[in-house]
Amino acid sequence: QVQLVESGGGLVQSGGSLRLSCAASGSIFPVNVMGWYRQTPGKQREFVARITSGGSTYYADSVKGRFTISSANAKNTVYLEMNSLKPEDTAVYYCNAVSRTSDWGQGTQVTVSS
Repeated sequence: QVQLVESGGGLVQSGGSLRLSCAASGSIFPVNVMGWYRQTPGKQREFVARITSGGSTYYADSVKGRFTISSANAKNTVYLEMNSLKPEDTAVYYCNAVSRTSDWGQGTQVTVSS
């Protein structure tokens, strides 16, 4: 099982930026994919972005051109640079890592005020 620790959430005004970080540890198997998902009350968790161990990136249409996912593989760390934030980006953001299992972080709150 992979332990994931997220950081970087907070309160920002519309149009602002935030950078989320997620550090993975404890896996005895290679981590193949790391990604970010988000969830608001009463809604299902939704995909935001992911990056493979080979460096391929994928984004939800709602964040393309505004969010950038990157990784420091040697440190098993993934980042989410969020620019031009909108109130609808407000959510709890969860880090996910896929190795032999799919594991989740505890979540970090992102609030965008209008």
